[in-house]
Amino acid sequence: MSQKIDRRAYLRAAGAATTVGLMGTLQQGGGPDMLTVIGYPESGIQLFRDFYATGRDVPVLVPDGLQSSSLPKEVGNNMQNVTGTAPAAAGPNQQAFTKLFRDRYDSPPGVFTAQSYDSVAILILANAAAGENDGQKIRDQMRRVANPPGTEYGPENLVDAVKAAANGEDINYQGASSSTNFDANGDPASAAYDVWKFAPQTEDGIRVVNTRQFQSNAGGPEANNAPGGLGRTIRVGILLPQTGDLASVGGPMIQASRIPIQQVNEGNVDLQVETQVEDTQTARQASLSGANALVNAGFPAISGPASSGNNIPVASEVFIPNQIVGCSPSSTAITVTRLQDDDYIFRTAPSDLLQGGVMAQVAGERIGAQSAATLYVNNDYGQQLSNQFAQKFQQDQGGNVTNQVAFNKGESSYSSVIQQALG
Repeated sequence: MSQKIDRRAYLRAAGAATTVGLMGTLQQGGGPDMLTVIGYPESGIQLFRDFYATGRDVPVLVPDGLQSSSLPKEVGNNMQNVTGTAPAAAGPNQQAFTKLFRDRYDSPPGVFTAQSYDSVAILILANAAAGENDGQKIRDQMRRVANPPGTEYGPENLVDAVKAAANGEDINYQGASSSTNFDANGDPASAAYDVWKFAPQTEDGIRVVNTRQFQSNAGGPEANNAPGGLGRTIRVGILLPQTGDLASVGGPMIQASRIPIQQVNEGNVDLQVETQVEDTQTARQASLSGANALVNAGFPAISGPASSGNNIPVASEVFIPNQIVGCSPSSTAITVTRLQDDDYIFRTAPSDLLQGGVMAQVAGERIGAQSAATLYVNNDYGQQLSNQFAQKFQQDQGGNVTNQVAFNKGESSYSSVIQQALG
């Protein structure tokens, strides 16, 4: 740490530019040292094409929304000036989940797949403990099956966990993404973040260079006991993107979501799980339509939506008024924590309150930037993460945020907003 402080002090005194590892060249005169881009893969293709067309060789920092292994190929650049952060699959049973995913699909799991598995697994367990397809009763069992105390179970013995929950036993599901203990807001009480680089030569196109752990307190309302019961059908809906801006991420998330359902249906237990998948199209209206379709079909608990821009309206307009439990595997906006949700909204992905700090730390300590601009997708997720990054970069790293610029999804060109951000 002292070496970084000395180096940055030297740069300020000399007014010089420097090359930081493989990250790119810090700007001279006027422009920011680095650019933070917050968005989704489909729009990211055009945005990064336009960025590289400017010829500006500055480091770029991105969050999980742009962790798509196909992005460099689509952009036509190896994107080695890009560093990313993303919620990690760092739970106590991550290896067991990875084996399950590989065995089913003969491919490595991707970003938010572990969170997707855990979301559906917990919804199944809470339903088994509740003993009926009733949103209020499932809600009251969410922490009872996920938080301590209780016998610990994980993905490799999920069927045994479902049996125990249905028999009214105390269980503590330990997940693949984290220990999956919920705090009072329905957020995960522990989390980890990967710092990553694009690596086209690897199997999954991503190379993790560092992982950072966080821990807070579990708690919140829960039922005192579990009615349970066998000889019935558990209903869990899936509301995730098959098309649109997050299609490349949503496909593997849906695959992961199906695994716990298949485990129960193929297992030796007197319970069946019924599901229905609705495509959010990474769009507000399609997300609302899909959520209403699942509610009208009688699903009392739903995993999704993926993006915060869709999760917040779906939670506010569909889940909460209809007493439906929603558990998103990848919605990270700070607004989700602050929803007046009557405890119906949960998530297995951590809040951007954490990710903003991780990004600021990477910007200051790994990239060595003293100034930054942000380009963010124009929704709750983008705006809030941009603000959180800016606040933490200024407070914790002594950095300067020169500009925060919004962009809309699906534009034919992003040249003007890139120029605005870079100054």
